[in-house]
Amino acid sequence: MDSLGKRRGETEAHFRLKRLALHWAQVHGYSACGLEVSLPRCRYRADVAAFKSSGTGTTTAVFECKQALVDLRRDNGSSSLTRSRLETAHRRRETLEKNLRVHYPAVRIPDSLFAEFDSHNFDGIGHRGYKQVVRQLRALQKRLFDCTKFETLVRYRCANLFFLVLPHELFRDSEIPISWGALVELDGALVLRRKPVWQQASPENQAHFLERIARAGTRALNHRLGITFQNLLIERNQPGQTWI
Repeated sequence: MDSLGKRRGETEAHFRLKRLALHWAQVHGYSACGLEVSLPRCRYRADVAAFKSSGTGTTTAVFECKQALVDLRRDNGSSSLTRSRLETAHRRRETLEKNLRVHYPAVRIPDSLFAEFDSHNFDGIGHRGYKQVVRQLRALQKRLFDCTKFETLVRYRCANLFFLVLPHELFRDSEIPISWGALVELDGALVLRRKPVWQQASPENQAHFLERIARAGTRALNHRLGITFQNLLIERNQPGQTWI
């Protein structure tokens, strides 16, 4: 990141949306905010994470910025639908392999003590239907594990509120993820077009969330001031170092 928090290779359009989200969060009372924050209980990072505390309790929010429709649709997969399609493709593959063993006995590779555990070189046949179902399985597996970010964040209750931040021309109400709110850029500001659904998060999750915002802020400050992890590690391991 540079001193303003812009990642190397990040487009100006995406960074502008992050800046607008950061501004919107603080206007709405979120006093602790961070960019590129690792979220608790999952492997994802939030473009912007925000935390606020009031007399009624604490609120955590995640803002995901999408500048292009392809990026939005990539992360908006449904795991239940994908699993159903994956099961269908898997059964199709099993049926094909069963028939191919009968019609192409030469594909068997005698590499185990028991014939029922021998491998088979189905790819070597060049069967078009088999190649197609294998490609489909790989694509569905990739979608299941890599393209369900929006659903996963809500299911794991990583925060109380989730907002999708979009340019005005990209907003389609039918494509906003379930339970997510929508903040749409209009004339240089964000307008709330759909309210998010509140997700109950544990006190432990709230504390971890705030801690990760603090970590992200420390990383950005270190980068800005030229403090590196390597230098800190060297100084930490110096003989005679006294810790309080």
